[in-house]
Amino acid sequence: MNTLNLSTRVSPRVGALLTRITETPDLDTALWKMLGEYVDFKTQVLRQQIQTFEKKWGMSFAEFAQRLEAETLGQDPYTYEVESDFWEWEAAETLFDHYTSLRPRWM
Repeated sequence: MNTLNLSTRVSPRVGALLTRITETPDLDTALWKMLGEYVDFKTQVLRQQIQTFEKKWGMSFAEFAQRLEAETLGQDPYTYEVESDFWEWEAAETLFDHYTSLRPRWM
């Protein structure tokens, strides 16, 4: 685990809250624990969102995007539902990749 000496940069009130929430006496350890749990939570939520889109459309995002481009989706690609799903799904995939790549670098 990386060291991050934030003790002098975090208010005592925030430090006390972090150590209380994480049940960890050391502020640096508490902060890393909170960050790790946040990344885990975000990846879990995004994974569920991605799975919902995969189930709805019966395909992966890559195939969905490819079929949109080729106009072989079987639906008008310019409808609100299709465009909205595309942008939300793409954002979920992008953020999932981002959060997944963070964990090994600093956890």
